[in-house]
Amino acid sequence: MRNKGLIITLTLILSALCIYFLSLTLISRGVQRDAERYATSGGNIVEKQRQHYLDSVWRAPVFGPLTYKEVRQSELGLGLDLNGGMHLTLEVSPVEIVRAMSGKSKDANFNKAMAQAQAQQRSNPGTPFTTLFAQAFREVAPNDKLSRIFANTINKGAIDINSSDEQVIGEINKQLEDAIDRSFDILRTRIDKFGTSQPSIQRVKGTGRIQIELPGVDNPDRVRKLVQGQAKLEFWEVWRQDEFAPYLNQLNQVLSAKEALASPAAAAATTAAATAAPGDTSALARQLAQKNTAAAQTDSASPQKNVLGSLFTMPGTLGANIRDTARVNAVLRSADTRAVLPSNLSLMWGVKPDMIDGQEYLQLYAIRKSRDMEAPIGGEVVSDARGDFSQQGAGAEVSMQMNSNGARKWQRLTAANIGRQVAIVLDDYVYSAPVVQAEIAGGNSSISGNFTIEEAQDLASVLKAGKLPAPTRIVEEAVVGPSLGQEATNQGLYSTLGGLLIIMAFMAAYYGRAGIVADVVLLFNLFLIMGILAQFSFALTLPGIAGLLLVIAASVDANVLIFERIREEIDHGLMTKDAINKGYSRAFSAIFDANVTTLIIATILFVFGTGPVQNFAITLLIGVFTSFLAAVYISRLIIEWMVKGKETTSLTFSTFLSRNLFKNINFDIVGKRKLAYIFSAIFILIGFGLMYLQGGPNLGVDFRGGRAYVVSFSKPVVASDARDFLTKNYFTGAGTEAKTFGTDNRLRITTGYLADDESVEADDKVKTALMTGLNAKYGALNPNIESTAKVGATIADDIKRTSVLSLGLTLLAIFVYVLFRFEKWQYSMAAVVALFHDALIVIASFPIARAFGLNYEMDQVFVAAILTTIGFSMNDTIVIYDRIREYLQENKQLTFAQVVNPALNSTFSRTMITFTTVFLVMLVLYIFGGETLRSFSFAMLLGVVFGTYSSLFIAAPLILDTYGKKETERINDGGEIGVPKLSSSQA
Repeated sequence: MRNKGLIITLTLILSALCIYFLSLTLISRGVQRDAERYATSGGNIVEKQRQHYLDSVWRAPVFGPLTYKEVRQSELGLGLDLNGGMHLTLEVSPVEIVRAMSGKSKDANFNKAMAQAQAQQRSNPGTPFTTLFAQAFREVAPNDKLSRIFANTINKGAIDINSSDEQVIGEINKQLEDAIDRSFDILRTRIDKFGTSQPSIQRVKGTGRIQIELPGVDNPDRVRKLVQGQAKLEFWEVWRQDEFAPYLNQLNQVLSAKEALASPAAAAATTAAATAAPGDTSALARQLAQKNTAAAQTDSASPQKNVLGSLFTMPGTLGANIRDTARVNAVLRSADTRAVLPSNLSLMWGVKPDMIDGQEYLQLYAIRKSRDMEAPIGGEVVSDARGDFSQQGAGAEVSMQMNSNGARKWQRLTAANIGRQVAIVLDDYVYSAPVVQAEIAGGNSSISGNFTIEEAQDLASVLKAGKLPAPTRIVEEAVVGPSLGQEATNQGLYSTLGGLLIIMAFMAAYYGRAGIVADVVLLFNLFLIMGILAQFSFALTLPGIAGLLLVIAASVDANVLIFERIREEIDHGLMTKDAINKGYSRAFSAIFDANVTTLIIATILFVFGTGPVQNFAITLLIGVFTSFLAAVYISRLIIEWMVKGKETTSLTFSTFLSRNLFKNINFDIVGKRKLAYIFSAIFILIGFGLMYLQGGPNLGVDFRGGRAYVVSFSKPVVASDARDFLTKNYFTGAGTEAKTFGTDNRLRITTGYLADDESVEADDKVKTALMTGLNAKYGALNPNIESTAKVGATIADDIKRTSVLSLGLTLLAIFVYVLFRFEKWQYSMAAVVALFHDALIVIASFPIARAFGLNYEMDQVFVAAILTTIGFSMNDTIVIYDRIREYLQENKQLTFAQVVNPALNSTFSRTMITFTTVFLVMLVLYIFGGETLRSFSFAMLLGVVFGTYSSLFIAAPLILDTYGKKETERINDGGEIGVPKLSSSQA
């Protein structure tokens, strides 16, 4: 084998990296187990104590110098469906952007065009709003110009009265894109402070949408408010410490006395601890401690805890250790605090922690509010902001420019606060609070602080967030409860182990010692995939597990191709060593082509898929590369090492079970092609006819929009009774489905009630209607919502469009690749027709199954199954094409018609072994993978059957019916057309 040293070096490096990152996962899991042991009381885990333990070690070293925070960020995480949590897709409203740029114009033509564009977007969700608005404006006012409305102070320098409509729309699109970027930055800041581990936020390419995933979230309402709240930029005056300290002293006395009264013994114990606490050196903390000591001396019988002194421990100023922020917030929200602090005093956290003596602290700022609670200056006055290095060389700073109105306000505010701080606040977090050195005129100012250049640029982006309001709305949502996540984890584990054990047992039983080598390579491949997922911080989800199982089967397929080739060469009389070399060499092209086609499909799924489909694609993409490395190179290294320097070897590629299996096969497969054509046509027509009679395809919420809920009951419930009752009495006749989900005491209820209304109010209304109806009929069975999902009508249309596009692009890409590799369009045409046949026949199978009581939805994961079926079928077809090409190259006097049957028969063993392994894996997934993957695994079971069938009876025979017959007629030597001149056996 060439480049053996390079392969070994690459494998060792990759293995070392995988070991390192997977060890971080084990360390993280160990810390979590320690937290559970710490929080377990009476057999139950106290969640608050568990979280307290994790918070306490969050920044503590747990693996060499690595803290738990750093380890957690690099571990192999679990997706929402395995861990519970919340997934959101937000859409930034272009309507408000356009209105803001118009200066909230009252122009009749403008408002009429806006209303018309909004109405048109509901029926044309794929067309950008700005395009619809421009078209509507031309219809409403054909002789008017957009510049008349948009040439204002807000767009000064970008749009003037002479700007064309195209230039105006171009600037609106630019500002819209800029607003989406700023919204993304703001949301990222909010999400990072939410407190969940491994939050994910990303922009959806080509749209104004932002996807957010929050594992472990148990308060969806709080998340919705967090992500949908408007970005609010304000400039406030700040109290000096000598001004607000007396109020905090008074509050400390009230809180300390109250706690001492509630628990004198505990207060006495904690007083000593607080006094001895290191780092409590701030002037304010000393003042609080002195006040508390005086109070204790007044009443020595009632020792008091220094409540605020034990919390406000930031040296030198008012602030708290970052681990104590939740406790401080609880104190600040209390009724006692509201009673003591004046109404114009509000305490706000700084946005960035400070590192002091190895501890992280967050500063608190005392904001001076006005009577009407309105900030002296709002973010709408900032016209521009830039982050750059200071010209004085003092690090990074932010320069900002205000409009004329803001400049006057800023001058008044700075003149009144010379020597005092002015706080710059975004969404109630203080980004900076500089001390005013002099009155600032002209609206130009700079903000300096402990900024890196990246932080300065981010702050500049945040400051600009007030320029254009960009409200967001939730267009897709999924909430998975922890109990459902744990159940999914168990199902995923069982299905993976089951599939792995079945394949390993099959390979050992069929190929003997060579099969054991394949099993070792399979485990190594699995190790590489998991390690790479951890290296790139990808989360493992249920669809990812499905992809993992498919990769396992595909990895085995490569070994099957190689071993079958080696067996053929041994049967032809070659020595084992020579057969091994020739077998690997001859199998390479088929394995390479099969992996390329899988790579094409995985790439298309990754680009056009979202959420679960994308995770499936990531696992498939990684698996393509690791499987190729493991099957083609690692297995060869092991096998060559086993036979190295030996005249004879005990290495076998068969057992007594498989030695004579599939020998001397001579089926006339192409002779049955017309029967296959008729069967496929009838099957597809029956399926689509039933679909029509059933009222159309059974689309999931992904494709039709609406809301879905998984509801558990204490006893079994009849799904049809629940559906009829809810539809008639609570969902106003809207399309509603209910089906058993996993167990007979759990239902998945999907409804189109208020599907067009994507507001939070509509969410609450549908949920209330659902629970009211369920409690009315099944109140005694304790109905409980375990997970929810929402897909807006707009995003549902987009998913349908991208699904059709991904299918079309897949077929086109495969057509081009097969044409490139086999150089005849008939090969490409036959392959694409066969693959399209596979897609149609799997789709047709669903309404047929529905007629027999198996009711599965067609959703995004179903589309992934269709494309994966195409990939499986294409791999099989490629192997057959490769053998046909080989026979034609070695026997140039023969025609396609003369080699097609021998090629199909000689690859028949590989076809059936691959079919068996993949089918068994998908069967395990269908049985143990849970309800979430039931539709996927059912489609894949059908896809494996019909994909194998089409590669034998559709793909190659179609070439015979187009190219093959003409070629035979052209060079026929007088013999009987189609009579094989090759042996169809493998011997």
